Amino acid sequence: ILMIPKDKERHIRIVAFAAAAVSLIASLAMLIGFDRGTHEMQFVERFAWIPSFGVQYFLGVDGLSYPLVLLTTFMSMIALVGSLSIKERIKEYFFWFLLLEVGMLGTFSALDLILFYVFLELTLVPMYFLIGVWGGPRKEFAAIKFFLYTLSGSVFMLLAILALYFKSPAPHTFDMLSLAALSEGWSAHFQILVFLGLYFGMAIKIPAFPFHTWLPLAHVEAPTAVSVLLAAVLLKMGVYGLLRIAYGLAPLGFQWFLPYLAVIAVINIV
Repeated sequence: ILMIPKDKERHIRIVAFAAAAVSLIASLAMLIGFDRGTHEMQFVERFAWIPSFGVQYFLGVDGLSYPLVLLTTFMSMIALVGSLSIKERIKEYFFWFLLLEVGMLGTFSALDLILFYVFLELTLVPMYFLIGVWGGPRKEFAAIKFFLYTLSGSVFMLLAILALYFKSPAPHTFDMLSLAALSEGWSAHFQILVFLGLYFGMAIKIPAFPFHTWLPLAHVEAPTAVSVLLAAVLLKMGVYGLLRIAYGLAPLGFQWFLPYLAVIAVINIV
């Protein structure tokens, strides 16, 4: 899309729809080969990314993440149809839209903590521009509030990820599956601290009380298609992160926080 001249609006739309369609077809094809009888990761891809720090390009899906991958590709196609009403800066809009889809799909399939963090943060920049440029009357304020809230929570999450990395035996690893196996030997105190760091990052993305005040403004000011993705996919990322990482790597911390989590959930419902 970046290489297509901005006056070729029809070509830009065709490329955007083709890219989203290929993603949707690929996710549907995965359903054919998906084994429902195992809890093991499937469709795994693993390559060394930053070997000196043990960072890998490690992707895979299971029964928790695959439905969310399918949901993401399906809703992205629906949101693209809703984006036909966009008339200004077409080239930039569809570029940011597809980059947002990359971030969403990567978040649900990453099995390396740094890769997960990169994909999760990758969703912030497209959302900032999609709201801030194509949004409603208070779009700049809504975009900045969304960006600052989520970025501040990410700092705590990064600290928790680094704590998990240094807690693992040498050579240290960011591999979620390896860290989950190691978590049984970690103290409750350490797991509680890690859980709190992860929770602050995820709670803003859910968003859970009292970090929810950015959401109504973002929903109102975002263009319709982006608001659809925000409700259908982006708000699932926080809960997915809690289940995949916080519960998987700090189960004792999760157990300790459960009574508070129940109270927060009730407040959120009301």
